[in-house]
Amino acid sequence: MNSMGAWRSIAAIVLGIAALLCGGPPDSLGAESPGSSGTTLTVAVHVHSNVSTGSLSLDQIAEQAQRMGIDAVVFSENLALRYEYGLFPLRGIIRQTVTLPSVVKYGVERYVAAIAAAQARHPGILLVPGVEVAPHYYWTGSLSGRNLTMYNAQKNLLVIGLTRPEDYIALPVPGNAGFARYGWETLGKLWPALLFVPAIWLWRHRTSRRVRVGVAMVRIVKHFRVPAGLMAASGVVLLLLAWPYESPLFSFYDDQLRERPYQALIDAAVQRGGAVVWSMPEAVDFNVYPYGALGPVTVKTNPYPLSLLQTTGYTGFGGVYQDTRTITEPGALWDQLLLQYLGGHRAVPPSVFGEIAFHRPGQAGIELDQVLNVVTVRERTVAGLVDAIKTGRLYALSQAGRPFGLRLDTFQVEMPDGARAAVVGQPFVRSGAEPLAVRIAVTATDRGTHPVQVTIIRSGQVMARMTGTTPFHQQVVDSAVPAGAAAYYRVDVRGEGEILSNPIFVTSR
Repeated sequence: MNSMGAWRSIAAIVLGIAALLCGGPPDSLGAESPGSSGTTLTVAVHVHSNVSTGSLSLDQIAEQAQRMGIDAVVFSENLALRYEYGLFPLRGIIRQTVTLPSVVKYGVERYVAAIAAAQARHPGILLVPGVEVAPHYYWTGSLSGRNLTMYNAQKNLLVIGLTRPEDYIALPVPGNAGFARYGWETLGKLWPALLFVPAIWLWRHRTSRRVRVGVAMVRIVKHFRVPAGLMAASGVVLLLLAWPYESPLFSFYDDQLRERPYQALIDAAVQRGGAVVWSMPEAVDFNVYPYGALGPVTVKTNPYPLSLLQTTGYTGFGGVYQDTRTITEPGALWDQLLLQYLGGHRAVPPSVFGEIAFHRPGQAGIELDQVLNVVTVRERTVAGLVDAIKTGRLYALSQAGRPFGLRLDTFQVEMPDGARAAVVGQPFVRSGAEPLAVRIAVTATDRGTHPVQVTIIRSGQVMARMTGTTPFHQQVVDSAVPAGAAAYYRVDVRGEGEILSNPIFVTSR
């Protein structure tokens, strides 16, 4: 989660409101993965540079990643960090807006060009463009009621792999061009233009009367040009204050939209060829800022795992990161989603990803290589990597603070005699009631002996739980899947590190 961006954004907008009212990774570089029909790359996902809220340049991140043996970096720069709060009933006129470093502020075309230029300077590593977006935030309460609250500024999705500026510009995100529209709300912002009608009338209007001055009658003409000028000037000022005249696609004061803004973002990004990942759905963001007589202002994003159930079409979610996580436990939310896919009720099986949320070296103890993904690609290009991400050909791993990492050398579903096998991204097609076997091999990158617990989950249920030490090798035969039934297997490895694999699906013919 973009924690640094969140703190800065929250503090800035609350201050604005107050002012308004007062005045070492796995050694898999280029390695052939047995049975995978491809090459494995270690990939850091969710990385920020100084394009948005990070401290390092694109070049510095590329150089650091290469020193750590990382093969690819997926950038997740903040697309737009723009927040506003307006006072009812003139929200479009009396409002405070705060804009922080982001791709929109940096320049979308400039960002795409900068990634391409950095890639040319560092051909030994893949640099994948991407953005982090919060499709909606909203306010409830009021300062006068001492309960003003801003929700969901950190309810984020990652959009990965878009390469054209127009694709980013079209995304419906607050502060981005794709979030604006003209409609009836625009007319509401233009009402000050009506002041020009009486102003013109007053400017042209005059009254006259005849009064006696001594023995003579004098005609006195009264003009109304001063009030007409004041009225016209008021209209001009109010129109300037109402800028911009377009309205947001989703209101910042509507708390009943639920997942509509997020589904709109997912649909727009997928339509343009991007992968979409729900970012750190169980992380928490909560702060209360006291402002004396103005009262407290609360800014919060509650965990949002149920959003994964309530949206469709996305690529996956962050399931390995340095915070609370429960939805990847056997039978929990992830398995519910996979079972929906298995039953034909979901078109895309959500994949698990590891997220590092890297902003600067050492921030909160986070380094670039502590949470990674091992991705099997068919070609070592950005397009090949994005394709592998979309199809979930990867496993996520954490090695936080350790000098070595665990490596899932083998995970495949096969015939017990090994005659046929499938890995992640290759469904195993079964004939009749033939038995199935799951083969697992786990090693440590320091080639040492370390304790591990390996859990095989079949269709949401624990099929086997084994303990041992690296190097760990095991084949487990499974005869419990009925003939003609569909199933999936996934692996959870714990020890001095963590591995979560994406599933291998079994179908029948």
